[in-house]
Amino acid sequence: MLNNKIGALIVICSAFFQVVGQEDEVIIKEKKNVRIEIRPVSGEINTPYDDYAPVITADGETMYFTSRRPFTEKEKKRNRESMEHIYWVEFDKKDSTWGSPMALSSSVNVAKRHNSNIAVSNDGQQLLKYQDDGYGNGDIYETYLSGSSWSSPSSLGKNINSVSHESSASISPDGRTIYFVSDRDGGQGGRDIWKSTLDENDVWGKAENLGSAINTKKNEEAVYIHPDGKTLYFSSEGHDGLGGYDIFKSTFEEGKWSEPINLDAPINSKGDDLFFVLAANGKIGYYATTRGGRDKDIYSILFIPKSQEKEDKGPELTVFKGVVSDRETGAPIGATIEVTDNEKNEVIATYNSNSATGKYLISLPAGKNYGINVNAEGYLFSSETFDLTDSTSAEYREIEKDIALDKIKVGSKVVLKNIFFDFNKATLRSESKAELNRLKRIMNDNPTMKIEIGGHTDSKGSDAYNENLSKNRAGSVVDYLVQQGIDRSRMTFKGYGESQPIATNETEEGRQENRRVEFKILQK
Repeated sequence: MLNNKIGALIVICSAFFQVVGQEDEVIIKEKKNVRIEIRPVSGEINTPYDDYAPVITADGETMYFTSRRPFTEKEKKRNRESMEHIYWVEFDKKDSTWGSPMALSSSVNVAKRHNSNIAVSNDGQQLLKYQDDGYGNGDIYETYLSGSSWSSPSSLGKNINSVSHESSASISPDGRTIYFVSDRDGGQGGRDIWKSTLDENDVWGKAENLGSAINTKKNEEAVYIHPDGKTLYFSSEGHDGLGGYDIFKSTFEEGKWSEPINLDAPINSKGDDLFFVLAANGKIGYYATTRGGRDKDIYSILFIPKSQEKEDKGPELTVFKGVVSDRETGAPIGATIEVTDNEKNEVIATYNSNSATGKYLISLPAGKNYGINVNAEGYLFSSETFDLTDSTSAEYREIEKDIALDKIKVGSKVVLKNIFFDFNKATLRSESKAELNRLKRIMNDNPTMKIEIGGHTDSKGSDAYNENLSKNRAGSVVDYLVQQGIDRSRMTFKGYGESQPIATNETEEGRQENRRVEFKILQK
């Protein structure tokens, strides 16, 4: 089964490439365990002008890039190079090629200024851009996608932007840390990579230099943090390289950054190699290069394992994506998605599904037990759980799931997927608090609502035992809500045992789904 999936993935990844130009533009390198294929990206992305700074969503299906191609009608008539402008393009799965690039609106591509994209969030809902100030320096701005429109860019503030030059940046998967490049005072020399984290008021904190392990006396540039949250890619003139800017990789482990590793030939060349990005699955990369002495072009990099036995399991993360919609109408919903560390009962990241499409995408690095909560005004929440603390989570997975939300009305019910009990006991574990507090919030927001808490089990054990266990577990939920100030008269509870399965009891996965607690609205 795994081998079939690997084979299918290679086919899909290969579809992202199309031979462009002459045969000598395709570079193939055989390494110990992997075959590397590099070529110009397909479609209309590259032009006779500079095209560079590719950034991609975590699934690799949308790209933003910067181009100096003619922009105004006057420039087009004269075939004249323009200032920097930002374009976007989607991958057409049907034709297996990139589509036609389109320029972002004038709210993002500010007139008479250089506008360059420098980062996009994993879900494609936030874009970071560089904009020059007209005096030789530039700052970093952010813009958000609301439906199909980008907001007017706003500065990232004084702790990120300075009187010096801020040229590139990348945001961690949880959106709480930004890595950026600046030539401000206090660095190792030239342009350095710095970082800042959001404080409790969601304001970017004081910038910290990444130190001499990453930065050199020469320039570092084009920083990129992978969706796994711990692998940093950047270009440098100072570390040992092949010439010009080379691309390096460092991993944050045990509280420090590892010694940077040169990605080496054929990725790096004697020219400038910059703006490396890598899809979440670790199979497809993109970057800009001046190899061969030409203008900057965007190239694709495909990593093909030579042996399935030595197959790299990919980055240690899970990508969870899909569409949020109304269960009855199927209409897309712009929902808020909270990611909780279940062990700490802390919300560690908040995302939004797109209001026009309902699409969402979340990157979950391995090592935590995550709770996912999806909610929208007027709807009951939906929850998922991903325990990525064991060894089986130390490989790349992509889970696609559409989430249908139920409107708050009599008869609606929700499975509380992030409620946990000790084995064969009715004692609520501490990891359950975040989910229970969401239920408390619904009860407080709807003071006339009455609900039933129902407990369910799988088919193992006797009918009487299962009914009693499920009843006690449902009762524990009610007791918790009473302790939190919810009037007991608004709640009833019942143990259904194994009488209402929602999945087969013939597999462990099915039995796990059947072991559940759910609430149902009796009165709105």
